[in-house]
Amino acid sequence: MTSSLPGRLADVEIDSDIPVRSSLPLIFDELDYQLACQTYLWALPLVSYAQWKTQHYDVFGATSSDLVRYLSYRDRLGLITANATTPYILNFFDLSETGPLVIELPAGPTAGGVSDFWQREVGAMGEMGPDRGEGGKYVILAPDVSEPEDLGRDFRVLRSSGVNIMFGFRTLDPDPARADALVKSVRIYPFAEREHPAPTRIVSPDGRAWSGDQPRGLDYWRRLHAIYQTEVVDERDRFFLAMLKQLGIEKGKPFEPDARLTRILEHGAAAGELMAQANTFAKRFDQGSYWPDRAWELAIVLDNSAQRGDGYDELLERASWFYEAVSFSEAMKSTTPGVGQAYLGSYTDGASAWLDGGRDYALHVPAGVPATLFWSATVYDVTTRCLIDNAQQRGDRGSRDADLVVNDDGSVDLYFGPAEPAEGPTNWVQTIPGRHWFSYFRLYGPTESYFDRTWKLGDITPR
Repeated sequence: MTSSLPGRLADVEIDSDIPVRSSLPLIFDELDYQLACQTYLWALPLVSYAQWKTQHYDVFGATSSDLVRYLSYRDRLGLITANATTPYILNFFDLSETGPLVIELPAGPTAGGVSDFWQREVGAMGEMGPDRGEGGKYVILAPDVSEPEDLGRDFRVLRSSGVNIMFGFRTLDPDPARADALVKSVRIYPFAEREHPAPTRIVSPDGRAWSGDQPRGLDYWRRLHAIYQTEVVDERDRFFLAMLKQLGIEKGKPFEPDARLTRILEHGAAAGELMAQANTFAKRFDQGSYWPDRAWELAIVLDNSAQRGDGYDELLERASWFYEAVSFSEAMKSTTPGVGQAYLGSYTDGASAWLDGGRDYALHVPAGVPATLFWSATVYDVTTRCLIDNAQQRGDRGSRDADLVVNDDGSVDLYFGPAEPAEGPTNWVQTIPGRHWFSYFRLYGPTESYFDRTWKLGDITPR
């Protein structure tokens, strides 16, 4: 008789109380498919940074002596949920190749830090770090690597939780010339080469097309296999590594899936991404909407950089944030008025319908936005989670826009849609028919009326 199970195992034949042997391949296919779906979700932050690193090294021609600077809107188009206006300066490094790595940060208004490839913060630098904007030398050590005996007292030590790291920072000086000088003053080099370090180059995407979102199909697993070859194994990940072993991904062995496994991995990646989309754009976490009668919610569902909850590790929270975004620092989820940032996400309109690039919408931003520095509303493409690639080549509107039209009462009305609204182009972001989108509302230096929720943002509403 056939199985009474639904779905993919419905065709399994049962002989009294055990599957017939000819049905075993169906059962094992389903087992491996489920392993692929779960390891897809688990590996999202790791594959994301690994993919981004390939773009730096293979597309932009960067090396471990370089920094990549993103300046133009076009430069940022491959960067998941990038701020549309703030310059980014960063690169990725393998400490198994460089050994202890030195980062020299100049004195001045900068904010940055180091994270591992699971996107856990290793340490902050600049105004939010121990140097408090006064600059200094940091040395980054891989796990289980001892401090160099001749380190001296000039260095601050950051011990990474992984072998592969990202170092990135932003300049906070509004003067372009001073900001440029700060960027050019940063130095990165192996500690072993400190006497004669190679110059640190500043590399630019120069308008080249690139993609920082996780690759699809078999390329997802190729990227995971490649980064796994140099990365350390966390104790909490050993069961997932057992799943990878069953899927043909092992340390020190080539990744050569046969036709059966290739099919399962391709299907698992496709299903895993569907799960990731649902987990991101229709969050099921306890926090809910930021205001009970609004669609806006906290975009960042992680409790902390360690990705550890009370009695569990934040597997689905991590998958949610790192499918839709890259990097995390404690400052991005500020709980102190006037410090750090706040990120609100809206994935639907007020009636819970997906935001449609072929429709017109409005967003009312009441006066007195609780942000000491600035605020912005940004549009992202659902498929890439990157800035919308519209004809405007502009994906946001915010308080730093000199031409922003402000109402007499201090409020602002923003418009989203495929065609210029009757109100004109100034407060408008163009969307693309046939493509869905979502929005972040960022507050830099959020103040008390944000935290006590007495200030309330409008919903994105169809016109």
